[in-house]
Parts: sequence; C-alpha cells; structure tokens
Amino acid sequence: MVLSTIPADVDLLSPPKELELQRHKLKRLVQSPDSFFMDVKCQGCFNITTIFSHSQTVVLCGSCSSVLATPSGGKARLMEGTSFRRKCD
Repeated sequence: MVLSTIPADVDLLSPPKELELQRHKLKRLVQSPDSFFMDVKCQGCFNITTIFSHSQTVVLCGSCSSVLATPSGGKARLMEGTSFRRKCD
C-alpha cells in the first residue's frame, strides 16, 4: 500500500492545485464534489441535452431518441461522436 505524504515545504493553508485534485473529495481543504452537469451535443441531429456526469440510467436524445450516454458504475460513458462541455456554476 502506497501512502501519499505531503512534502515538508508545502504550505498547508494554500496547497498546490495538483495536490488538491489528487485528494479524496472529503479530504480537500474545501470540500467539493467530483460530479458535474454537462451539455452533450447529439451526433445525428446536433441537439444539445443537459445530463449529469454520473448518471445511472441510459440518456437518450430528446428529438431523435439516439443513445447519448450509458452508465458505467461511476461516470457515465458518452457514445462515440458526441461532444460535451462542462456547465458553469
């Protein structure tokens, strides 16, 4: 088992962003979720649909009923040819 340790010369009040992203979501200096909403563009009709990154059901396009994303245990797996962008807060 490999334990990740913080080097002695790192400021604990303002740690580097890379180090914070490696930590578990509850162990970060400011807790934040790993999930997010995203806009997904359908490859057939170019319709944009908002989906959750960790969706647990199959997501279909509203207009052409093609599959946009399938659940994979953790994050949803997007279909080939679909493009996405992360929604802003």
